[in-house]
Amino acid sequence: MIVFFGPAGAGKSTQGQILSATYGWPLFSAGQLLRDMHDNNLLETMRTGKLVPPEKVNQLMGDALSQNSGASNVILDGFPRQLVQAHWLIDNQHSYGRSIDLVIVLDIPKPELMRRLEARGRVDDIPEVISERLKIYYQEISSILDLFTRLGIKIIHIDGSRQKDEVNKEIMKEIIKCKLV
Repeated sequence: MIVFFGPAGAGKSTQGQILSATYGWPLFSAGQLLRDMHDNNLLETMRTGKLVPPEKVNQLMGDALSQNSGASNVILDGFPRQLVQAHWLIDNQHSYGRSIDLVIVLDIPKPELMRRLEARGRVDDIPEVISERLKIYYQEISSILDLFTRLGIKIIHIDGSRQKDEVNKEIMKEIIKCKLV
């Protein structure tokens, strides 16, 4: 598995979509899976910038991984978002015939992030919601990355503020280094 981390607007979905198109690997975006459920309670939670209960997201990801057990690799976008989800993924990865091979963190300065989110124009991309999502992201990410580091999982940080082709070239180099293709 390749896991993408970064705040909303960092380019996780864009880079995941490029990898998916290039290699045919399924891409699972936690946010998109939740939006596709059309559950008004979940959507309202997301509109306020809060996190959906971890057991719900774990269930969705587990279902997605089960349905794609034959794929040579998978890409996770926006999951895990909480330490409890990271533990769930670690504890269950082998149940899905997977291991976390690479974690890619897309780092981006806040002014560029705000510009991107305002241009994206999703219903939940308003300043108050963005601030709440960023607060939660930065509270959780260090614990998750610490856990992955302790487990010896390769983590790379990439400057996500560059052009998407430049970011993609750097990601491709790392994927080749890790012998994932």
